[in-house]
Amino acid sequence: MRTKLYKLAHSRAGDKGNTLILSLIPYDEQTYPLLCEKVTAERVAAHLQNIVAGKVVRYELPHISALQFVCSGALLGGVTTSLAMDMHGKSLSSALLEMEVELP
Repeated sequence: MRTKLYKLAHSRAGDKGNTLILSLIPYDEQTYPLLCEKVTAERVAAHLQNIVAGKVVRYELPHISALQFVCSGALLGGVTTSLAMDMHGKSLSSALLEMEVELP
């Protein structure tokens, strides 16, 4: 069975220049191992391939049951140089949550 991430977790987006930072936090801590298994940097890069031009690096934060994705080349030059409607990339947390994962 497949499900969208928004049913399992919430997300928050931040930015530093042209780098997008996405957090992924499960609603239930017991879901964290599943997210670690299914939501890899490669899968996020593929899912956001039309948005993120650079590398995606994943960091695991087990003490707070969260994942963080640092996405390079994602904000069309960054806040001060981009003409994009969402210069900070805040709506991209919703884009991440649209990703589907396979449930055991």
